[in-house]
Amino acid sequence: MSITTSARIAAAPARPATRPPNRMRAWATRAPLLPALVFMIVVTQLPFVATLVISFFDWNALYPKDRHFTGVDNYRQVLTDPDLRHSVWTTVLLTATVVLVSLVLGLVIALLLNRRFRGRGVVRTLLIAPFLVVPVAAALLWKHVLYNPEYGLLNGLLHYVGGPQPDWISNTPLLAVEASLVWQWTPFMMLILLAGLQSRDQQQIEAARVDGASDWQIFRHLTLPHLRRYLELGALLGSIYIVQNFDAVFTLTSGGLGTANLPYTVYQSFYQAHENGLASAAGVLVVIGSIIIATFALRVVSSLFREEVSRA
Repeated sequence: MSITTSARIAAAPARPATRPPNRMRAWATRAPLLPALVFMIVVTQLPFVATLVISFFDWNALYPKDRHFTGVDNYRQVLTDPDLRHSVWTTVLLTATVVLVSLVLGLVIALLLNRRFRGRGVVRTLLIAPFLVVPVAAALLWKHVLYNPEYGLLNGLLHYVGGPQPDWISNTPLLAVEASLVWQWTPFMMLILLAGLQSRDQQQIEAARVDGASDWQIFRHLTLPHLRRYLELGALLGSIYIVQNFDAVFTLTSGGLGTANLPYTVYQSFYQAHENGLASAAGVLVVIGSIIIATFALRVVSSLFREEVSRA
């Protein structure tokens, strides 16, 4: 090597220190989120793990020393016991009915509110109000203000027109629970579908009107396909919450008259029968069902975001 080359090498500025690897940069970016992650794990995941472990034991709180491992017997009992199977069927029926009726009513109201008229903002606020009511308060409202056979509003209206005076909760218990939940969840569906209606391509709708399309044809061929993702999102999110509903069943019927759903059965097994293992197994099944529904909901939300990004 020549002296000139050696001098150039010696005179060259030192290279800056190498950057930290990508993995270190990723950890530095995520570090502020670690306390929240730890808190979430402690508050949600550790209790679920404990519940999962207890579900494999025959564990009665009245006899704490007599607990023993039973494997999947608790799950087998949940799926084969007639009362528990009936509660599963009641949960499915209650969820499906409330979600479908709420979606249909929410779609009708959203279509009406999407039109321009005086006082539209006030009407929207009033229609959203039922969803903001505390669930227990909403159930008490329906039980005493509407359903009461002596002074309830429904029987008062029937008395005014000379109709019968039925005991709504005793005669139609499951329908009474469903009606209260539909009243509370229709505004939620309305909000989702109203957002979908306002995200339509107005130029496409105007072009269809110019071509002579009727309102029904526009709704069937343009609006309804556009709302498909929003309908799916509303159905999935509503199912997640209604599957876990406890307030309406407990407040209106106390789980009697064939209205006990799976969350109420978990409560009954745990707090009344003190069967910790059986209640934990039923609770795990509720969580698994909710996770399955939530997975589909997240996929729908992701697809909606992708569509909005591509449209922008």
